[in-house]
Amino acid sequence: MAGVAFVSVATFLIMAKTVFIDQNNTLDTTAFAFAEAHTTEAFTRFMKFTTFFASRDFLIYASVSLAIFFMFFKKHRWYSVKVPVIAAGSSLLNQGMKLWFDRPRPATAFYEQPGFSFPSGHAMIGGAFYGLLIYLAWNTISNKAARWFLVLVLSIWVILIGYSRVYLHVHYASDVIAGWSAGFVFLIICLVLLRRLEPNYARKANNVMEENQTT
Repeated sequence: MAGVAFVSVATFLIMAKTVFIDQNNTLDTTAFAFAEAHTTEAFTRFMKFTTFFASRDFLIYASVSLAIFFMFFKKHRWYSVKVPVIAAGSSLLNQGMKLWFDRPRPATAFYEQPGFSFPSGHAMIGGAFYGLLIYLAWNTISNKAARWFLVLVLSIWVILIGYSRVYLHVHYASDVIAGWSAGFVFLIICLVLLRRLEPNYARKANNVMEENQTT
């Protein structure tokens, strides 16, 4: 995970330097041009469908549902804490970062979106949330083929969500890449910190759950 964190931090810094210091928009204009060249009515509907799965409304319900789901599995109850902490924490951090960087959204957006642009919230929060699912799949699914298949599907889904933000012109490509990078770093930090807390707190949580089940 250290290697992923290093690459992610470096990528975020490069994007920030490119946008705010160098003021180089070559990446952003190239990405918009590519998206516009492949715009169709059907694909636009698909992109709007895809982008919903990293929206605030969806992630609230998804994280709560997953937290409840994991409570029924003793071996994975600690994920009942990890999922909402990572989802809520990445959302709060993203809002703070947007206020700090203060980058306006593209004027050519398909529809109006509130807030600032850098880094992309969908990319950052989605990267952290689905990144956690990738981590969970990789560490819990014993069947090698099933594990690789699910990791591949989730990875493609994260990429599609990020691309949907560029396609719909609600974010620049640099926003999305920075969002992915920040989301992965936040996820790794949370996993490391929560892993250190897990032995004591997970044991206490299991004891409480078992006491409730016996009363």
